[in-house]
Amino acid sequence: MKKIFKWILVGVPILLIMGITFIVGGSYLEHRELLTQEKEDYPAPGTIVEINDNGDKLHVYSEGEGKKTLIFMSGFGTSSPVYDFKALYKKLSNDYRIVVVERAGYGWSDITSSCRDIDTVLEETRTALELSGESPPYVLFPHSVAGLEAIYWANLYPKEVKAIIGLDPLTPDYYEKTKEDPPLSRVITLLARTGLMRNQPNVFRDNFPAMEKGHLTEEEAKIAETIFFRRVQTKNMWEEASYLSDNSQTVSEFKKPDSPFHVFISSENEEKYWSECLISFAEETEGEHFVLDAGHYIHLDKPELIAEKSRDLIEKATKN
Repeated sequence: MKKIFKWILVGVPILLIMGITFIVGGSYLEHRELLTQEKEDYPAPGTIVEINDNGDKLHVYSEGEGKKTLIFMSGFGTSSPVYDFKALYKKLSNDYRIVVVERAGYGWSDITSSCRDIDTVLEETRTALELSGESPPYVLFPHSVAGLEAIYWANLYPKEVKAIIGLDPLTPDYYEKTKEDPPLSRVITLLARTGLMRNQPNVFRDNFPAMEKGHLTEEEAKIAETIFFRRVQTKNMWEEASYLSDNSQTVSEFKKPDSPFHVFISSENEEKYWSECLISFAEETEGEHFVLDAGHYIHLDKPELIAEKSRDLIEKATKN
């Protein structure tokens, strides 16, 4: 009896570990095979450019032949910026040149080892635009955390930025008051890396807002889902989160930019400082603000209204 009891105490945990290893290992190998196939089946729709001596590549998507260029900059953790912004930029691309820059670790861009301090991130964005054939001046459309990069850009290179039209963007004032960091989970990261996330029902539909809100066609959803499975909480996203405090501090050391900072603000954000900081920032730069009955992915809730009002803001900023 003692031997049987001893075997149970030792053997069962070993068998359990072996079983888990088999399941996780099998899922990982299948996941890697699927990633390889998906990359071949759905190549980047835009331009892939090499941005540094390490051979790191970023994806720049553009459409429209307008003389004024709009740059769409994604929020933190958005797996596929090209499809996230589509509902909005499709309403503007008939009259403007629209460009979506996918940062390192997002969309079709590489996961890189480059530092995520704001100077590196901004220079990668500017380099990618230049190498893909785009040229300033620009009107920037940053969502969420990209607000910091847009503000920094306008301060360092004022001739390149005609205006900022923020989509519920982050400002250094807000971060310095709240020190609120992006939500990240080691468990979710593990599920994504091992491919176990693929087995969760409706995980893509429930966690990719453009899909959840019905803005993608069946074919677009199929492609965006493949991007989702390889761009959930990437290494670069984790590093962005770790640099958020330093990046906010860097931006806060500058004065408010000379370019007008217009903002569309979500009414659903329960943090009282959010709208206060955005309205104050806009007013100090002679920008306009609009509080909309929408969530944080405001460009998905109110694309028609934002496009309509943005046209007026773009024309005012670029009339000279």
